[in-house]
Amino acid sequence: MPDPGGRLPPPRKRFGQHFLTDPRALDRIVEALDVSPGDTVVEIGPGRGVLTDRLAAAAGRVIAVEIDRDLVRHLRDRYAGRAGIEVVEGDALAFDWAARAGGPYLLAGNLPYYITTPLLFRILASPRPERAVLLVQREVAARLAAAPAASDYGALSVNVQVTATVKTVARVAAGAFHPRPAVDSAIVLVTPRREPLVPADQEPSFRRFVQAAFGMRRKQLLRVMRELWVPDAGAAAAILASLGLEAAARPEVVSPGDFVRLFRAVAAAGA
Repeated sequence: MPDPGGRLPPPRKRFGQHFLTDPRALDRIVEALDVSPGDTVVEIGPGRGVLTDRLAAAAGRVIAVEIDRDLVRHLRDRYAGRAGIEVVEGDALAFDWAARAGGPYLLAGNLPYYITTPLLFRILASPRPERAVLLVQREVAARLAAAPAASDYGALSVNVQVTATVKTVARVAAGAFHPRPAVDSAIVLVTPRREPLVPADQEPSFRRFVQAAFGMRRKQLLRVMRELWVPDAGAAAAILASLGLEAAARPEVVSPGDFVRLFRAVAAAGA
């Protein structure tokens, strides 16, 4: 809804701002995050503070990271003298919120569409939150939670699922935002694995490996292997056979766990 009297900072297109205004959706985010009074919660993009209010009521501490200076001033005025709420002016892609949290933390955020993917990987970088509840574009939510062979399954699915489990909590219609975006959104619960399938130091190379494979998603695995990593047909076929992967299968049906095994086998072959 429009701001009465223009008292609140207006949405800024350059930051991709679409403020969530629907009370039920806001409550669903807090419910899914399962906040306790002793928790520290990092909030990405607090905007005007409507989710911050709910998080602060449930948590012991909230660290709200906002890039928009006008909103930072608004939030600092709003929470002046309020213990347990810290408003930080900064870029979520660069700010070290884990260091500021100083220990275990939860994370919530309404992610701008134009930087959703890099922010997701930033969120999943170690030290990770215990869990995160994110508001993302609906099609992104589908990709995050997609299973092998599903139409939405791709490199993003694999690269997130080797580090975390993803559950879609609720769909949020475009009308729940001001200004109204062109697409619907969804709330997702992202729970980092206690033991990720890929070590942190190998994550960048694994992501490149998966992205390269999905760049040839309609090709058979044997051809993908030969063109990308193992030119010798016999050697490539032997690696696939050792892993129980069909040479005629395509990347879009390979599970995250099998991608990890393939990544390791290719590396062991010196490719």
